[in-house]
Amino acid sequence: MKVTWGGVFPAVCTQFNPDQSLNVPGTLAHVDVMLDAGVHGLVMLGSVGENTALDAGEKRELFKATVEHVRKRVPVLTGVAEYTTAGACRWAADAAKLGADGLMVLPPMVYKTDARETIAHFRTVARATDLPIMIYNNPPAYKVDVTPEMFAEMADEPKFACIKESSDNPRRITDIINLVGDRYPLFAGVDDLFLECMMLGAVGWISGLVNAFPRENRAIWDLAKAGKWQEALEIYRWYTPLLHLDTHVKLVQYIKLASAECGYGTELCRAPRLPLVGAEREEVLKVIRKAIATRPKR
Repeated sequence: MKVTWGGVFPAVCTQFNPDQSLNVPGTLAHVDVMLDAGVHGLVMLGSVGENTALDAGEKRELFKATVEHVRKRVPVLTGVAEYTTAGACRWAADAAKLGADGLMVLPPMVYKTDARETIAHFRTVARATDLPIMIYNNPPAYKVDVTPEMFAEMADEPKFACIKESSDNPRRITDIINLVGDRYPLFAGVDDLFLECMMLGAVGWISGLVNAFPRENRAIWDLAKAGKWQEALEIYRWYTPLLHLDTHVKLVQYIKLASAECGYGTELCRAPRLPLVGAEREEVLKVIRKAIATRPKR
């Protein structure tokens, strides 16, 4: 199952009202900001979208509204991050009915599957849908590593269309390509390793900080795509202190705070995530505000 996905795909923040209820209009307004900046696709209900903090009805409501709002202007994917394989299959089926263009599937949450169980989970979800699947590998966050050898073993399933590689190890890009060639288009999934991954063969970037700096994300992508590496590097060096925020356990709070400082949405998260306070908040704000004050003039 071939896909033409590539470029910058935001891992879109989910907006909440002050009482922590779902704010669909606020989320769609933020989506519009990124569409206007020229992003190439959207990933709703990923880790940054606080997938596991929403119930099934809220996921359906938000995703349906997004698909109807976007109207096929760009591909719209949904994260599939469930506690059980059966739950992942149910959401995959629901997302297809709601108009998803594809699924970004994670290993099961909480229970740390071994290689046999991880592969069985992905294959079972694939049997439950006709949609193309982006396999999301993020061992630092989820403690399950989908290795190049496992991707080679799963290469016979045509619905496994591409990979979001977030192992925090850019060597994996080359290892996967050396093992399976061009079988899987590769997306960089760690913001502060994006440029390295693109140089090694990644065709896309699932980004968190694009929620706050969509035009800069698009600019660095365009420069790198055109082979203007030195110009891309200049923006990347400015951007890197911000991109480091994507690799912290509190990346959702950090990214939402950055977005709010840039005028997009609010920093509200759903509990157990709480607003940043004290020295931590001041340090993060210092990074964000310095970046805003020195952002490239493009």
